[in-house]
Amino acid sequence: MINDGDYVAVFNNVHRVMKAEKILKEKRLNILLIPAPRALKSDCGLAIRYCLADRPVIEALLGEAGLLPEEIYRKQGEEFIRIDAPGA
Repeated sequence: MINDGDYVAVFNNVHRVMKAEKILKEKRLNILLIPAPRALKSDCGLAIRYCLADRPVIEALLGEAGLLPEEIYRKQGEEFIRIDAPGA
């Protein structure tokens, strides 16, 4: 389930999303590996969901690990709004 205001990070392959999930879960961050929403293009079919409060630390950790997502979206109502990823 993706709530209004949640962020969805889309990766370009399964290996990267699984590695990102492992790093973030090791830090005990509140993330969830989800099927990529149909409205978003995704080569691997998986995405990571997280909230605004955790966004800075999550994206910083992914950047340090060289695992920035291909795209990041924020759910707003029934739509997903694309957001610039850090370093994009």
